[in-house]
Amino acid sequence: MNRLVDATSPYLLQHADNPVDWWPWSDEAFAEAKRRDVPVLISVGYAACHWCHVMAHESFENEQVGALMNDNFVSIKVDREERPDVDAVYMTATQAMTGQGGWPMTVFATPDGTPFFCGTYFPRPNFVQLLQSVTTAWREQREEVVRQGAAVVEAIGGAQAVGGPTAPLDAPLLDAAAGRLASEYDATNGGFGGAPKFPPHMNLLFLLRHHQRTGDPRSLEITRHTAEAMARGGIYDQLASGFARYSVDAHWTVPHFEKMLYDNALLLRLYTQLWRLTGDPLARRVARDTARFLADELHRPGEGFASALDADTEGVEGLTYAWTPAQLVEALGAEDGRWATDLFAVTEEGTFEHGMSVLKLARDVDDAAPEVRARWQQVVGRLLSARDTRPQPARDDKVVAAWNGLAITAIVEFLQVAALYASPKDEDANLMDGVTIVADGAMRDAAEHLATVHLVDGRLRRVSRDGKVGEPAGVLEDYGCVAEAFCSLHQLTGEGRWLTLAGELLDTALAHFAAPGGAFYDTADDAERLVARPADPTDNATPSGRSALIAGLVAYSALTGETRYREAAEAALATVAPIVGKHPRFTGYAAMVGEALLSGPYEIAVVTDDPAGDPLVAAARRHAPPGAVVVAGQPDQPGVPLLADRPLVDGRSAAYVCRGFVCQRPVTSVEELVAELS
Repeated sequence: MNRLVDATSPYLLQHADNPVDWWPWSDEAFAEAKRRDVPVLISVGYAACHWCHVMAHESFENEQVGALMNDNFVSIKVDREERPDVDAVYMTATQAMTGQGGWPMTVFATPDGTPFFCGTYFPRPNFVQLLQSVTTAWREQREEVVRQGAAVVEAIGGAQAVGGPTAPLDAPLLDAAAGRLASEYDATNGGFGGAPKFPPHMNLLFLLRHHQRTGDPRSLEITRHTAEAMARGGIYDQLASGFARYSVDAHWTVPHFEKMLYDNALLLRLYTQLWRLTGDPLARRVARDTARFLADELHRPGEGFASALDADTEGVEGLTYAWTPAQLVEALGAEDGRWATDLFAVTEEGTFEHGMSVLKLARDVDDAAPEVRARWQQVVGRLLSARDTRPQPARDDKVVAAWNGLAITAIVEFLQVAALYASPKDEDANLMDGVTIVADGAMRDAAEHLATVHLVDGRLRRVSRDGKVGEPAGVLEDYGCVAEAFCSLHQLTGEGRWLTLAGELLDTALAHFAAPGGAFYDTADDAERLVARPADPTDNATPSGRSALIAGLVAYSALTGETRYREAAEAALATVAPIVGKHPRFTGYAAMVGEALLSGPYEIAVVTDDPAGDPLVAAARRHAPPGAVVVAGQPDQPGVPLLADRPLVDGRSAAYVCRGFVCQRPVTSVEELVAELS
C-alpha cells in the first residue's frame, strides 16, 4: 500500500501512484522494518530535481522493480526540502562512503536507521542488481552489514561534531578569505571553479561588503564581472527572468533548468546591492526583473513564496526554454527573427540538445541606444507570448520558512534601493513602480503567512502548503532566516511587531539549538532523534543554519541595543572562522556577517515626520556601511528602540549614528550624515 496520497509535499505526491509501497518518514515505517526483519530503503529528493524524475520513471514506476522493493525492503520517500535534517544526516553518510553526494540520494539502512550503503542515481539495471545484492547481504552477511553501518555512524558523528577550534573572525582573516576567493576566480567566465558552475551569490555578497570596508577594487571587479556573466548567460531566463539552479558548463550557457526560490532571493539581494553601490544599469534591470519573477511566478496569493519551478516539462528538460533559429523566425518574422538569432546567440548547431539553443544575451543592451532597447523589449515580449503557448514546468507549491525569509529580506532591500533611484524621467519608471507594488504586496503576504501559519505554539514549522502548516519542525536555518527577515521588515515599516517576533524566534533558537563552545545544532534539543544530530557550519546552496542565525542575532542586537545577542553572534562566528580562512567558498554568508560586525555594524536612526521622503533617510540607506541597520520615524515611535529618547533637533529631522553601541552627536544635513558614514 502506497501511503503518500495524503502527503503535503509535492515531491511525495509525485510518487503516490508508484507500484512501490512507499512510506513517509515516520516511526511506523522503521517499526514495520523491524517487525519484518528487513532493511530500510530511504530515497531522498525534491520536486524540481531532473535526475529524481529520471530514476522515478526508470525504476519506481516499474512494476518489477516495485515488487522487488516491496518484497525485501521497507521503502521510505523523503522530501529533502521538507526534512533538511534527515537529508543532512544521510548526505553526510553518502559523502563519507562515496566521496560525493547529490539527489536522488539512495540509502540502505538497518531498521534503527543506521545507514550501511549509500549512493545517488542508479540506472534501472544497476539499481535492480543493487537491490538483489543488498537483500543477499542482509540475509547472509548481517554481522558485516551492521558493523559497516556502525562505522558509518561514527564517521558522520565526527563530521557533524561541535566544539572544535575557534578564532576571532577579524580583518586579517576576512582579507585572506577575499584573497583566496580571488585566487580561485575564473577571470574568463566569472564565478569560481569549473563546470558545473553554481551562482556564488553568498561569496559575492561578502566581496561587496569587503569592497565597501576596504576599497579593494579586485573584490568589486570579481563581483561585477560574475554578475554580468550570469545575467547575460543561459542560466538567466532572458525572457521571463529568474535564475536556474546551475550551469552544466563553465560559461553559464546551458542551465539545469529548475528555478529555486532560495537562489533567486539571494541573487536579488546581490544585484540590488550591486545596483545600490554602483548604479549599474544591468544590476538595476536584473534586480527589478528578479523581484518581478518572485512576485509573479512564485508568490501564492494570501500565502508565501513557492519553492521552485521544475527542471522538466512533461518529462523533457528544457522543453519550455530552448529555441532554434527557425522557431525565432516563425515567432518574429524574418527580419526580427534574424536579429534575435544574433542577439540571443541561437545557432544552427545549437548550444543545448537536438539543435536547440538556450537564449543568452550576446550583445550589451543596457547601455545601447534607446531604439535598440525598445526593439529588444518588443522582441522579448513577442517571444514570451510565443513561449507561453508551450507546455510549462510544474511549480512546487510548498512554502519553506527559511527560503521565504530569504525572499522577504531581499525584497525589503530591493524596495529600499528602488526608492533611492526613483525618477519620473526613467524610460521604464512605470515598470519599476509596478514591480515595487507587486513585490511589496507579495513580501507582506509572505511575512504574514510566516507569522500566523508557520508559528505554532511559539515554535516555527518548516513548511506549509495550500494554507495548511506541515508537521516538520523548523530547523536552525528557519529560525535564523525568518528572524533576519523580520528585522528587515521592521526597518522598512517601523512596526514594532516584527522586531518583537524576531526576538522571540532568536530566544527560542538560543534556548533549544545551542551547542557547546558557542556553536549551534541544526535541530532542536526536543526534535526527533536521528542517528546523528546535524550541526553543519558551512554555507552551501543556502546559508547554513549557524550563519543565518548569526545574521539574525547581529541585526536584532543592532536594532535593540541588547548586547547579549551580539555576544552570542560573536561566539558562534568564532566557531566558523577557522573554516572561513581555509574554505571561503563555503562560508560566504558567515563572512558577509563578519564584515558587518567588523564595520560596527552601524545603527542609524532618523527621526522625521516623513520617513518615505526625507533626504536624510535616503542618504542613510544609500551610504549605509556593511550590515548597517536603518530605521526612520517619529521620535519615541512605539516598538522602535532606535527611535527612543531621540528628539528632533530645533524642530528639524535628525540622524543619530551609532557604531557598535557608541553614538555620535545628531546631524541634520545630508552632508554631515554622509561624512559620518564614510
